Amino acid sequence: MIAVTLASRSAARAAILRAAGIAFQTVSPDVDEAVAKRGLRAEGATPRAVAETLARMKAIAVSRDRAGLVIGADQTLELDGELHDKAASLEEARRRLTLLRGKTHALHAAVAVARGGVAIWDHAETARLTMRAFSDRFLDRYLARAGEAILTSVGGYQLEGEGAQLFEAIEGDYFAILGLPLLPLLETLRREGALTP
Repeated sequence: MIAVTLASRSAARAAILRAAGIAFQTVSPDVDEAVAKRGLRAEGATPRAVAETLARMKAIAVSRDRAGLVIGADQTLELDGELHDKAASLEEARRRLTLLRGKTHALHAAVAVARGGVAIWDHAETARLTMRAFSDRFLDRYLARAGEAILTSVGGYQLEGEGAQLFEAIEGDYFAILGLPLLPLLETLRREGALTP
């Protein structure tokens, strides 16, 4: 079988791959995401295009030094056409969740596979999530229980846990919402010889 590397620091993405039975190694990509995002936004890139470009950049960067297939992934949150990054503090997460409350936002999840410094496949999916009009009291309790773990999520929530209580409607692929469009990725890994067909 061909070796697989995940070019990501995301514990959620690693957990998705492990749960799917994929053997892989993890390498942190040497990509300055903040600089790349600023440049892409200055060029007029949409939040979805930002996710797609960053996924490819991560996969390509790591694949230059790794044998086999390298998976890069990225996720962006879009509200009213604006790109929102991960919150840096619980107070910022509170402000973000207050902004999202009662509204529908988009999560763009992108994944790319590279080999030898060249992207050989990429894919992106968009999910739409509508938050319910939860109370300030609920939000305070949620933040107290969730703690800094939510700072790893671009939306300030973890849908696979108590964060599900923030929502009234969700449209889109569950794995993409968690940050990795899994089913098309599995098909690509099978086609490229990293998984048994």
